Amino acid sequence: MTEPMTDRATDRVTEPAGIRTARRRYVTVCALLWLPPGLGLASMVLLLGERGMSLAAVAGLFAAHSLTVAALELPTGGLSDVLGRRPVLAMSGALNAVACVLVGLGTTVWVLTAGMVLMGVARALASGTAEAWYVDTVHACSGPDAELRTGLARGGSATSAALAAGLLLGGALPWLLGLGPDLGAQLSRATSGSVLPLSVPMLLGAAVRVVFVGYVLAALREPARPPATLRSVLRGVPVTVLGGLRLGGRDALVRRVLLTAAAVGSALATIELLIPGRTVALTGATDSGAMVYAALACGGFVCLGVGSHLAPLTARVAGGGERAVLVSLVAGASGLLLLGVTASGTHPVTTALAVAGFGLVYLGIGAAGPNENDLLHRRVPSAGRATALSVQSLAQQLFGALVGLLVGALRPGPLPWLLTSAALLAGALLWRGRAGARTTESAPAPTVE
Repeated sequence: MTEPMTDRATDRVTEPAGIRTARRRYVTVCALLWLPPGLGLASMVLLLGERGMSLAAVAGLFAAHSLTVAALELPTGGLSDVLGRRPVLAMSGALNAVACVLVGLGTTVWVLTAGMVLMGVARALASGTAEAWYVDTVHACSGPDAELRTGLARGGSATSAALAAGLLLGGALPWLLGLGPDLGAQLSRATSGSVLPLSVPMLLGAAVRVVFVGYVLAALREPARPPATLRSVLRGVPVTVLGGLRLGGRDALVRRVLLTAAAVGSALATIELLIPGRTVALTGATDSGAMVYAALACGGFVCLGVGSHLAPLTARVAGGGERAVLVSLVAGASGLLLLGVTASGTHPVTTALAVAGFGLVYLGIGAAGPNENDLLHRRVPSAGRATALSVQSLAQQLFGALVGLLVGALRPGPLPWLLTSAALLAGALLWRGRAGARTTESAPAPTVE
C-alpha cells in the first residue's frame, strides 16, 4: 500500500506558486545585497591604510558611516513605507555602487568621507526594505496568516552565505593578483596608482551593486500605490515613523522584540571588539591573528546561516515561535558564557571550547532572528512594516555601540563576557512564561495611526 503523503510534502504541493517565486526572489536579493559588504570587509581597512589614512582617520571614516546609518534608519524606513520597497531598494543599490567606486578609487579624506557617508545612506535605505517586500508579497498572495518563517530563514541563510563568500573572495583577490606575473602591480602602474590590488574587491562590489539594481527593477513587483508626490512623502514619512515608535511603546510583543534586538546588539558588539585581541594573543603576532580572526568571522557567518536555516525546525521542536526565541537566545548566552570562562587560557582544550562558544553564539542568534521577525510581522501592518524593522535595527545598533563603549572601558578578561552573557540571557527570559506562539500569532495586528 502506498504511504500517505506527509504534511510537508502536502504543503509543498498546495503552496501557491506566487509564494515560491517571492521566496526565491527574496533569497536572491539578500545574496546580492550582502555580497559587496562581505567583499569589502577583508580589505577596506587595509586599503584605507594604503591610501595614507592613519588609524584615527580610519576610525573617523567608519564613525561617519555608522552615524549616517543611525541618523537615517527611521526616516528611510518611513520612506520605504510611503514610497514603496522597489524604488527605495533600487536607490540604495545605485548609491552603494557610487560609494564603492569612491572608496575604491579615492585618495583624499574628503572623497573617502563622501564614499562612507553614501554607503551609510544606502545601508539605511536597504535596512528592512527587502524583508518588508517579501512579507507584503506573501500576505498579498495568501493572506495575513501565511507562513513566513521559511522565507525569512532562507533569506537569513543567504545573507550569511553571501557575507562569508564575500569575505573569503575579498581577502583572496589582492593576494591572487600578486602571484605569478603580479597583475596587481601592473594594474596599479597602468592606472597611475588609482587602482590598487586592495581596490579590486570594492570595485567588484560596485559591479555587483549594478546587477542588484537591475534585478530589483526587473523582478521585485509590488502592488500599485497611490502616486507619490513630494508633499505626500514629506507628510507621510514623519507620520509613519511616529506610528512605528508608538506601536513599539504600546504593544508588549513588539517591545520584547526591540529589547531582544538590543541584547543581541550587545553580544555582537562584544564579540567584534574582543575577539580580534584574543586571536592575536593566541597566535602571538598581529598578521597571523588577523588571519585567524578572518577565518573565525567566516565561520561565524556560516553558523549564523545554519541557525537561520534551522529556525523553522527550532519552532516546531520548541512548540512555537516564542519558545524558539527563548531556546535560541539561551544557547547564544551559553556560548558567551563559554567565551567568558575561557578568556584567560590558551590551552588547546580551552581554545576549542572558546571556538565552540563563538559558533554557538552565532548559531543561537541566527535561529532566533526569523522566529522573532515572524512574530513581529504578525503584529505590524504593511503601512509601518519597514519602519518597525528600522526601529529594531536601530535598537540593535545603538545598544551595541553603548555596550561597546562599556566593554572597552573594562579590563580584558572574563568580566565583559559574563556581563554580556547575562544581558543576552535577560533578553531570552523576556520570552519565558508568555502565551504560546499559536495564541500570539493569531492575535489581530493593531493598526498604525
